Amino acid sequence: MSGNRDTPEALGVVIASDAQGIELALSQARATLDAGEVPVGAVLADAQGRVIATGCNAPVAAHDPTAHAEIQALRAAAAQRGNYRLDGCTLYVTLEPCAMCAGAILHARLARVVYGARDPKAGAAGSVLDVLGDARLNHQTTVTSGVLAQPCGALLRDFFRPRRVNLDPLREDALRTPDAAFAPFVDTPAWPWPPCYVANLPALAGLRLHYIDTGPADAPLIWLLLHDGAAWGWQFRHFIALLAAGHRVVAPDLIGFGRSDKPKREDAHSFVWHRQALCELIERLDLRRVVLAGCGLGARLAQTVPLAMGGASEERYRGLLMLNAQPGCAPDAKNLRAGSAYAAPFPDAGHRAALRAAPRLWQESESLLCAAHTFWRDAPLLTETADLESPEQMRALAECALRHFAPTDAPATPTEHDPSH
Repeated sequence: MSGNRDTPEALGVVIASDAQGIELALSQARATLDAGEVPVGAVLADAQGRVIATGCNAPVAAHDPTAHAEIQALRAAAAQRGNYRLDGCTLYVTLEPCAMCAGAILHARLARVVYGARDPKAGAAGSVLDVLGDARLNHQTTVTSGVLAQPCGALLRDFFRPRRVNLDPLREDALRTPDAAFAPFVDTPAWPWPPCYVANLPALAGLRLHYIDTGPADAPLIWLLLHDGAAWGWQFRHFIALLAAGHRVVAPDLIGFGRSDKPKREDAHSFVWHRQALCELIERLDLRRVVLAGCGLGARLAQTVPLAMGGASEERYRGLLMLNAQPGCAPDAKNLRAGSAYAAPFPDAGHRAALRAAPRLWQESESLLCAAHTFWRDAPLLTETADLESPEQMRALAECALRHFAPTDAPATPTEHDPSH
């Protein structure tokens, strides 16, 4: 396999949208599956949007560690043009470029890079490094990220899943809700964010915690959203979509909830333990410029997390958003409607230990609130009551929160305003 599939179906096509470009790159990626290559594909279009070259991963077949999809497309385009400079061109690729590919992109003087799935371990377009936007270099390339991230990420996950030998072992004293239970909700346009997992936080001793992490790495604010004691990250889906347009959003499922592992015993849960796990997640992701936001039990965790980290500098925390669900609008742990998104994590009684423990966790938090109130007394604080299931109310809340917590050196991220609210 050469790593280039310059088929008539791709070459010469005029790309009318970023999504179309990534769709063409996905076709290149799928073509590598039979060869056992990691499914990454790329297409390169000229300044008029016409595809002039394609590429797909071929390090295995070519015995060449540099034969990434981006490099293959750049080589083909340079040969077609008779010039290694590809001014005005746009590269569409299914996975965030690595440092090697980002360097080649800069040398080629591409105008834009559009990619699908983030690479949290090796991405050099904002996730781990920001090679393409580094002002210290003599050229920068505009990056658009997250276009068709879900299908791009799913293709990679489906490729690696059978090749991995239990990289996510499940503790004998815990349960894990099958992915199929969440599919009707997360495999839809309402939830376009790929899952992230961490299983080596010291407090969790091998339990796997699920979270989403979306938005630009260099965002002016990072919003850490903590769900209620009968919910999971789904509770914030409307809010996330509005905030992530210009800010970074991290939304974990507490252990025992959502797509995180679920200890079988109620006494495995304590408020301090959940808080410690969140502190370790914040440290692991090196979250700074954070607005802590929570609803119900999540609000109490948000209030008290800084206390467990020895206080907080201005660099770490920027404010606290307390959300109160309107009466009758929050999920009820004792009456989760069968078939609903909030019932999905809890298929039977064995999965519901955290739900049963939640009232006790609420009581355990009481002794910490006085110190928390003192800590937040002079910090930016916003308390709002809303129906988190209402897109209209979430839009109004997002606009209010973005204004309230806007950094002094940056304007709030604009959102379209619904004049009826």
